[in-house]
Amino acid sequence: MKSLNNSALRHWREIKRHRSVYLLLILPVAYFIIFRYFPIWHGQIAFRDFMPKIGIPELDTDRGIFNSAWIGFTHFRTFISGEYFLELIRNTLMYSFGKLIVSVPAAILFAVMLFECSKPKLAKMVQTLAYLPHFLSWVIMYGILLSLLAPGTGIFNDIIKFFGGETVDFLNDTKTFPFIVILSDVWKEMGWSAIIFIAALISIDPTLFEAAMVEGATAVQRVWYITLPSIRPVIVIVVLLRLGTVLDAGFHQIFILYSPAVYSVADIIDTWVYRQGLLHFQFGLATAVGLFKGFIGMLLILFSNWLVKKTSDSSLF
Repeated sequence: MKSLNNSALRHWREIKRHRSVYLLLILPVAYFIIFRYFPIWHGQIAFRDFMPKIGIPELDTDRGIFNSAWIGFTHFRTFISGEYFLELIRNTLMYSFGKLIVSVPAAILFAVMLFECSKPKLAKMVQTLAYLPHFLSWVIMYGILLSLLAPGTGIFNDIIKFFGGETVDFLNDTKTFPFIVILSDVWKEMGWSAIIFIAALISIDPTLFEAAMVEGATAVQRVWYITLPSIRPVIVIVVLLRLGTVLDAGFHQIFILYSPAVYSVADIIDTWVYRQGLLHFQFGLATAVGLFKGFIGMLLILFSNWLVKKTSDSSLF
């Protein structure tokens, strides 16, 4: 008992000694409690016939969370058996894996190119320009894309017409819209996503490159045999974390870019939930779909982490 008291006292002294660091945790901890953990309690409306409480007790619909009847997995069955379920899953996975397959290699390639650049000023300028799109909202990005891709006055269509081709309505064509979504996301986020890879590259022992150069290794060989293997653990962690959000295909982007003309290839789970939950007031159904996404994401992370641990020495946990 005495040793436990002494241990607790030492811990308290360490906390008091570094109190300024712990004070910095107040805001992030408060954020996660209010916006991440507290809403978990209200996730029960996914299993209730929920109607919001509007302050008129005479109405049968004025029930609130705790007075709404339990209906079990009815909302989940409604979503899974719906006529749009397979289409939503297909579109969501198409955009998620499309962005993963294109954006991660693009960010790695960009980071390696900056790392190998022999002119620091040029590298910093390119890096800064690549960061900028990340800080632009998708509303602004839509305006830029419209000026580039508009069927009447867009730059790309002007080039097509110059060479004698016919104009293409890129944002309203079901064949081109998926490519616009994936490539515009890569353009917007590539520079920002490369930060973690640049940090990993900086930590590589420079003597490895010096020894390789002495042995006559080319730049490509140094990248292939030293750079990429050295940052493999970081790549694995990034991919695993992205797999956990594979059902988040980018609501804000698609909500801004899509239109009824491309619903068949643009409608994803999040946009469907928006229409059902906020426009049709089916809050229980929308919450159930949110829980469904979280459960699938957790299973994907666990399975992917187990698979990586079986095949390599790198894993998330």
